[in-house]
Amino acid sequence: MENFTPISALIGGAIIGTSSALFLAFNGRLTGISGIASGLLSPRGTDVIWRILFLTGLVGGAGLYRLAGGGLQEINITSSLSVLIGAGLLTGIGTDLGSGCTSGHGICGIARLSIRSIVATGTFVFIAVATFFFTRHIVGG
Repeated sequence: MENFTPISALIGGAIIGTSSALFLAFNGRLTGISGIASGLLSPRGTDVIWRILFLTGLVGGAGLYRLAGGGLQEINITSSLSVLIGAGLLTGIGTDLGSGCTSGHGICGIARLSIRSIVATGTFVFIAVATFFFTRHIVGG
């Protein structure tokens, strides 16, 4: 396990948990990324501004980390464009059917002891493991 970094993972998790709790306390909203992003598809007044700022900060955080001297992992995408598009569409459909994504259910919902979120997150993990096994060991050979 060459990438096992428990200290940075613990710090990152604490920052995510704290920011999600503060977001709920000050805005009365859960930090579900899919819900925040999809809210831009049907904008309502000043609702758009905070959503754009939130998503800009989410993406821009990696840039700030890099500027501060942090190293970024190299990412090599080996799947075809059609597989990536299909995976994205299935993820979007699943997010809509599940009324949220792993950030909303996994971070905010479980912290609130929501049974629905606990079941949803367990389902996400099970399907992810099954998909990985299927694509690597059955299809990929």
